[in-house]
Amino acid sequence: MPATPAWPPRSAPRLFVPPPLAEAEPVALDGQAAHYLLRVMRVKVGDAVILCDDHTGEWAAEVTQADKRSLVLSPRTHLREREDVPDFTLCAALLKKDRFDQVLEKATELGVRHIQPVITRRCVADKLNMDRARTVIAEAAEQCARTALPQLSEPVKLDALLREWPASRPLFFADELGGTPAAEAFTQNKGGAALLIGPEGGFDDQERDSVRAVGAAQAITLGPRILRAETAAIAATALWMGLRGDWAA
Repeated sequence: MPATPAWPPRSAPRLFVPPPLAEAEPVALDGQAAHYLLRVMRVKVGDAVILCDDHTGEWAAEVTQADKRSLVLSPRTHLREREDVPDFTLCAALLKKDRFDQVLEKATELGVRHIQPVITRRCVADKLNMDRARTVIAEAAEQCARTALPQLSEPVKLDALLREWPASRPLFFADELGGTPAAEAFTQNKGGAALLIGPEGGFDDQERDSVRAVGAAQAITLGPRILRAETAAIAATALWMGLRGDWAA
């Protein structure tokens, strides 16, 4: 007798939806979410969809109604609680759209708790489409099976960020002029932290002096090579997660 297929199947599509989710409480979807499930993933009545709400965790839901432009899902099984997210903030200077999209996507996949876009003098962009950025983050979280979304803050100017920085929270900043090797600095830190990455061209001298004047700031180096801003953000975040985050658990 053939074995009963596992439910939900590992191939079930994943989707973040507004909270709260609860067992047997119907979830109605239309617009882009419905289009994705109906037209891209081609779900039908009886199929499983994994739902997350950034609040209660992960649920296996069944499609109970479907038409051309909308569908209804019913959560059946609570699979996981919302994940415990490492206390790590990425303060990343704004970049060109596609490159900053990459920062948002990879920071989400790597497990950061908070993304703070920063505006510096050498930034090539000074605005961020927040709705689009949240979509990039949600899609990345769905792709890598996160049950929590990073908090995304509105862009802030560097001087404002530094002016309000709490003295008790370490702020590592990648300084192309040198600093403590990143692995050494991260290992010495025993709590939550933040990482500041500059734009293409780096910080100017005045900005660098302003960062160094912050009592909680520590200059770090990311090795012997000059990295693109997006590469530096991704590489340093991965290193922190490996040494101090949930990769080290």
